[in-house]
Amino acid sequence: MLRNALEPWHLLLVAIAFIVLFGSKRLPDAARSLGRSLRILKSETRALREDGAESAAAPTPPPGSGEDGRAASR
Repeated sequence: MLRNALEPWHLLLVAIAFIVLFGSKRLPDAARSLGRSLRILKSETRALREDGAESAAAPTPPPGSGEDGRAASR
């Protein structure tokens, strides 16, 4: 039933609809802002992966323990 649901002429119709709705002046600005957003998302994702790798490589001591790993005296 859903075989060949998205054919090339469907994409052409969608592109024509975008041009008619948004106009040719706003499309380059929209594409530019989308590219910036994707670039920011990519850099933030990379930073999260690096932070996750650093925290996995150097586990933190449990709370209440001293610097040398022994329990802190109270």
